[in-house]
Amino acid sequence: MRVYTRRGDGGDTSVIGARVRKDHIRVEAYGSVDEANSFLGDAIARMVEKDAELFGDMIELLTEIQQELFDAGGDLAVVGGKRPFKVHREYVDRLEKRVDEYLSQAPSVKKFILPGGTPIASALHICRTVVRRAERRAVTLAGLEEINGEVLRYLNRLSDFFFVLARAANAREQREDILYARSGDVFRSPKEKSTVDRGC
Repeated sequence: MRVYTRRGDGGDTSVIGARVRKDHIRVEAYGSVDEANSFLGDAIARMVEKDAELFGDMIELLTEIQQELFDAGGDLAVVGGKRPFKVHREYVDRLEKRVDEYLSQAPSVKKFILPGGTPIASALHICRTVVRRAERRAVTLAGLEEINGEVLRYLNRLSDFFFVLARAANAREQREDILYARSGDVFRSPKEKSTVDRGC
């Protein structure tokens, strides 16, 4: 396999259906998804190193999410319907079920928490914030060109998922979340619905 082609040496790159500058918002959008996927790989590696049995269910699920992030990035690279989209509503439905499942694995909170705790939870919080950035880039792209709207919904739900998974990871290692000291009560119910993280 040849890694370099020299075609991008002038600052442009190929997307699906066009050739654009490397700083084009479409490239920023799918590049941010790729970045999130890389941080997710780091989180998985931390779980494997710490205790592959304790975190086995998370490792399996996160490995599947890595596949889905490739689908999402690919969809963001498509210009003008050059191929069918891969991300569908079922992706979001599955994530919502996982959010509810892992939400029950950590103590309920009413206030914002500080990102951190164990190295695994900290890595998952980084995934959450990078996904939020990818979502912002995708929103900007959607305001300019046609994209798969399901990718926006998926990224929005995925950051919620990483929030609850980080808390569940802390709980598994008996590490308490640190509350934001100046936070008011922001979560409406014990299940923390509607504002799971600060992006909503």
